[in-house]
Amino acid sequence: MPINVPETGAPRIVIVGAGFAGLKLARILKHTGYQIVLLDKNNYHQFQPLFYQVATSGLEPSAISFPLRKVFQKEKNVYVRVSNVDRIFPEEKMIETMFGKVWYDYLVLATGATTNFFGVDNFKKYGIPMKAVSESLYLRNTLLLNFEKAVTVRDQEQLKRLLHVVVVGGGPTGVEVCGALAEMRKFILPKDYPDLDFNLMQITLIEANQQLLNGMRKESGRKAKSYLEEMGIHVMVGHTVKGYDGKEIVLDNGDIIQTETLIWAAGVAGQHPEGISEKAVTRGNRIIVNRCHQVEGYDTIFAIGDISLMTTEKYPKGHPQVAQVALQQAVNLACNLIRLKKGKEMLPFEYKDKGSMATIGRNRAVVDLPFVHFGGTIAWLIWMFVHLMSIVGVKNRMLIFINWLWKYFTFDQSLRIILRPSQKARERLLSGER
Repeated sequence: MPINVPETGAPRIVIVGAGFAGLKLARILKHTGYQIVLLDKNNYHQFQPLFYQVATSGLEPSAISFPLRKVFQKEKNVYVRVSNVDRIFPEEKMIETMFGKVWYDYLVLATGATTNFFGVDNFKKYGIPMKAVSESLYLRNTLLLNFEKAVTVRDQEQLKRLLHVVVVGGGPTGVEVCGALAEMRKFILPKDYPDLDFNLMQITLIEANQQLLNGMRKESGRKAKSYLEEMGIHVMVGHTVKGYDGKEIVLDNGDIIQTETLIWAAGVAGQHPEGISEKAVTRGNRIIVNRCHQVEGYDTIFAIGDISLMTTEKYPKGHPQVAQVALQQAVNLACNLIRLKKGKEMLPFEYKDKGSMATIGRNRAVVDLPFVHFGGTIAWLIWMFVHLMSIVGVKNRMLIFINWLWKYFTFDQSLRIILRPSQKARERLLSGER
């Protein structure tokens, strides 16, 4: 049965995913004569670079989320539908959703990536990822519940496990969450829990490569490591995690780390509906595309953002899975779809690297620009400005700015609330009941 989308007579573009790439594409194409159907499992856009601040009680989820219908509430050519996409039928130019089928003239996959646990069930069972607002909230709950539990226990070994947070993955997410946790340990937690000795609280960062921030310059990785160690974080590079049972981590060298909190920021894997040929899917579950974003073997199916893998002379292993790539690919694809409508040839994509950055707590950040790299307070201010301007919605920007300002001058944040769904809500969520 077809899903209810009005037939307007205009050629239809179905965009699956409302992340950076999907949302940008829909916003560009809204006045170009196409009918846009935007499908996402959530009814909001999530600003992923600040998930770690939700997890560490720095921001509320609503501050980094923006309702999709509000973005397009005045647009007559854009139709938002909240649904999972189960399967693609390329021969019929049709996709199947949980509410029915939708036809398309052009299909754009912008489904992004999810956490990669590298096939280890225990990492998935006990590790805590941060690839969605809900996962960040779960991590916040876990951290706060562990502190509440630590107040009540007498067993010193259990206390050390509860107060030991291990982060696996030394990319921007891992580095930034470690910095935020170190600031909580220094400025906030001793005031909330005066009867706990936070000298016992350990934060360990484990990275498989020999440097942190592997996608940035070596100098930036070394500076980030120096910043973290100044904040009292134990940084372990060149090590991998082989096992975890919820209480003990086993490293590749046989060492064992006692912890009840493992934050998994070690890698990502693409996520896409069924129906794409296996020949078009490569390492990391990414979809192979040509320079014009067409999925290998298909003329009317495109993929952009983290889910896509495009090889160029400069990027033989594909572009980095970062927001700037997704945004630039969305702009290029929008241009190509407009050119197709006019009967013109499509233009190949060329990525322009504008730089990378990561923050490591108050007044500490590293910035890599194509022509210079630096760290410290100036880098931190640039990081804040860039992220603030990237947020969707003026109100959200104001909320985040006020939260950051308050935190900076008071050394505190008032969002340490444990929010858990009721048993009935959990059962309905698991069963898919609405």
